[in-house]
Amino acid sequence: MKAVILAAGRGTRMGELTKNTPKPLLKINKKPKLAYTVEQLPSEITEVVFIIGYLGEQIKNYFGNEYAHKNIYYIEQTKLNGTGGAVMLAKSIIGDSKFLVLMGDDLYLKSDLEKMLKYNFAALAYKSKDSSNYAISKTDSNGFLTEVIEVPHNEKSGYANTGAYMLSSEFFDWKLIPKQEGSDEYGLPQTLVKNKGDNKIKVIPTEKWFPIGDPQALEKSQNIIHEFTETNK
Repeated sequence: MKAVILAAGRGTRMGELTKNTPKPLLKINKKPKLAYTVEQLPSEITEVVFIIGYLGEQIKNYFGNEYAHKNIYYIEQTKLNGTGGAVMLAKSIIGDSKFLVLMGDDLYLKSDLEKMLKYNFAALAYKSKDSSNYAISKTDSNGFLTEVIEVPHNEKSGYANTGAYMLSSEFFDWKLIPKQEGSDEYGLPQTLVKNKGDNKIKVIPTEKWFPIGDPQALEKSQNIIHEFTETNK
C-alpha cells in the first residue's frame, strides 16, 4: 500500500526558519519532522510518494530512494493549487489501489492511521474545544462526512479536519472542487464531499493531533514528540 505525503509548501509563517530549509525538514529534537512521519506509518504502507516543491531537492537528498524500509518516490508540484491538486499529481504512481494521504507538517498517531486503513474512504478529525482556526468536518448520525466548513466560520468547537485521508483510486476520476468560491486552490475535503456519490467517507475521531504551522508550534513539538512515537512502537 502507498502513502502520499504533501510537502511542497513554502512555510511562510515559519519566517527565517524556512529561508534555506523546507518546512518538512525543520528539526524536532535533531531529527527532521518528516522523518517521524515516515517512521510512524503503519507497516502495511510499503511505498511513499512525496509531493515536493520549495527546496524539494533537500528532501530528495535526505530520504533518497528508500527510507525506514519503504520505497520513496517524488513528484514536484510546480503550481501550488491546493491539496486536491497536489494529490491528483500522484495518479501515475498510485495506480489502481487505495492510498493514505498525510500532511507533511502534522503529527499523527500511528494507531489512528491504522484505523483508517480499514476503509476505502476515510478522514481523520480531531475533537477540539476551540476549532476557530481549523476547517470543521460535519458528519451524519452514522459518522460519515457530509460537509467541510472552511475558516473563517462561527463554529466554536467540533471536529477539526486534520488533513489525513484514506482514498480509493476512484478519486482520480473526480472533478476537483475549489477550496472556496473564487479560489484557485482545489481543496481535497471539498472534492471528497462533492464527488463522493455512493462512496461514504468515514470520519475517524482522534484525541491527539498536532499541526506544526509556526515557530511556536515547532518549539512545543520538541516537548511532545514522544507522545506520537513512544506510545506507538
